[in-house]
Order: sequence, then C-alpha cells, then structure tokens
Amino acid sequence: MLVALGGDGTMLRVARAVASSRVPILGVNLGTLGFLTTCGFADLPETLAALKAGECWVESRHLIQARRSSRPRQRPELALNDFVISRGPTPRLIELELSVDGETLTRYRGDGLIISSPTGSTAYSLAAGGAVVSPQAEVFALTPICPHTLSNRSVIVRLGAVIEVRLLTHGVATFFSADGQVGTEIEVNERITVQRSRHAACLVRRPGASFFQTLRQKLGWSGSAVEAGDR
Repeated sequence: MLVALGGDGTMLRVARAVASSRVPILGVNLGTLGFLTTCGFADLPETLAALKAGECWVESRHLIQARRSSRPRQRPELALNDFVISRGPTPRLIELELSVDGETLTRYRGDGLIISSPTGSTAYSLAAGGAVVSPQAEVFALTPICPHTLSNRSVIVRLGAVIEVRLLTHGVATFFSADGQVGTEIEVNERITVQRSRHAACLVRRPGASFFQTLRQKLGWSGSAVEAGDR
C-alpha cells in the first residue's frame, strides 16, 4: 500500500505514477478539497485502525490514455481525471473536429474541449457545465469549454469508444494537458486519440464511504439527502 500526503493534485500524480502496479493508494488530505483522498489528517488514526481491522476496501477507478499523431513512438499519456485541449493566453477561439469511433460528431468553436473519465466528471468538466457521472459508469464525458453557440452541451459516450480530436485553427497557440498537470503545445491538424487505458487507480476507502456522500460533503451539493426514517 502507498500512502499519499497532499490533496487531489497529489492523488492524480501518484495515480499516474503507479498505474501499472495496481498498488492501493491511501490518500491523506492536506489540501483544500480532497475529493479523491481517503481521509483527512485528523481522521488518519481511525482510518489506520479500520485498515488494520480489515474494514477498509479498495475502489478501482479507470484511467484513460491519449496518443498524439505528432509523436507516434511515444508512450501514451495517462490521466485519471481528464485530457484537455485548450487555447493558450491569446483570447481567440479555436476550432476542433471531434470524432467518435471513426464517425465525425461535430466541430467545436470555443476555448477548448474536456475529455473526462467518470472520475474526472466532478473536476474541470463539472465547472464547464458537464454532467456528474458515477465512477462506476463506464463512459466518457465530452464537454466543450465556452463554446460559441447556444446548442452545444456535454456529450456522454461509452468508455470503450475511440475518441479523436483534430485541431483546425492556424495561428493560435493551443495546448494539450493531462489532469491539468502535464501540458504541451500541439500543432494544427494534429490528431489526439483518446481511449480507455488498461490501467486503473486503486483507491483505499473507509467503511461506509460512498461517492454520493463525498459529493454532498465536499462539493456542497444542494440536493436534500433522504434519511431512511423519512421514507
């Protein structure tokens, strides 16, 4: 087991670094949100006691991978949350062509596109207006960033799909990033192919922990929780 001290950024880096080993990760939140972590620092003794008693469990989260046409021999980039293609500091629109399983879906004109895993649906994709997706749902969320239209919305496709994005815009610096941490500039007409990775992150969970409980506690979800006695 690996113990990660930090916040969600630390969890994302660790998940990518140990992706091939499937080692369980116990995250101790020292940051602000800690959506992916197991517990806060104050709860660590209780969590370790539960772990020793065999009461904790391991949740598997899918990673996704991306290949760039300009770097065919490079290993695919991995992400736990998302891949983002976005314009640089110049305040100009970029145009992206999006295909799913070889079929052209649409062209986006805006600030960029987020390709999110189920885990990443509560990160940048959520802030951009995307849907909240349960981590057990085997889907991608494709969420445009500030699209210049009244009709574009987040699109949900199966996690087994092959997603391809091509940059069409000349003269505007455009960047590709993994989990908001690993970023490089991309070229016009470059194609980025995203699909499910065979790797997964194994996150240690405390007894009774659930995704929806975390959603209410960490993100201040305004929905009303229904207690068993109120039914």
